[in-house]
Amino acid sequence: MVARKPLIAGNWKMNFDHMRAIAFVQKISWILKDAKFPVTDVDVAFFPPFTDIRSVQTLIDSDGLAFAFGGQDLSPHDEGAHTGDISALFLKKLGCTYVIVGHSERRQDHHENDEIVAAKVLAALKHGLVPVICVGETAEDLEKFGPSAVPVTQLTAALRAIPADAEIVVAYEPVWAIGSGKAASPAQAQDVCAALRGVIGREMSTDAAASTRVLYGGSVKSGNIASFVREKDIDGALVGGASLDAEEFAKIVQFPRHVIA
Repeated sequence: MVARKPLIAGNWKMNFDHMRAIAFVQKISWILKDAKFPVTDVDVAFFPPFTDIRSVQTLIDSDGLAFAFGGQDLSPHDEGAHTGDISALFLKKLGCTYVIVGHSERRQDHHENDEIVAAKVLAALKHGLVPVICVGETAEDLEKFGPSAVPVTQLTAALRAIPADAEIVVAYEPVWAIGSGKAASPAQAQDVCAALRGVIGREMSTDAAASTRVLYGGSVKSGNIASFVREKDIDGALVGGASLDAEEFAKIVQFPRHVIA
């Protein structure tokens, strides 16, 4: 059985200027150091606004911090007349490891469909970035189709054209749970994440299904993270609102101290 290292990812969305970003990452580092928590036990990644990435990169590199970082979105294009877009090439040059693709707020606010998401996944992989592919159902979808139908369809479309050995991360984020304070139950999340792992197996390979990290996101907090990662197909979390509170996010990162096998 492949051991999947947990990943705790903080999506800051449109919050923090570059100075606040520096102070925030420093504070997280100090809290974990004071707690004597070995960051090697968990992968920690930050997803700042584009204007903060260079500052976060400089801090992490100069202080030798054991954190990764990535972009919140990317263009399907490498370069050209695409005002306001940011290419995977630019993110890679800044030292990004990851990039979020297909977040529900992009799908809703910017009308990104499965075709656009799939093109962005390919663009990320082309330049050596690990796409964090977000899928999830709305409350209306949940009532009409059940919890897994829409996420499975979204992920199937996103994976259809990628190589079988590509490195990806999948994040199940039920739209009805994001920012609502009402998370899915661990059992609900596990059922959907298991179905998503099945999609990875069908569209990529059994090896990919065994090694790919599948995250849960949606009203994640320190009080519920351990209950999610106890489930066999949940390998961490994509954290939204709670990632803006240094003390709370640091507690989430330290979840292994509270997990009983």
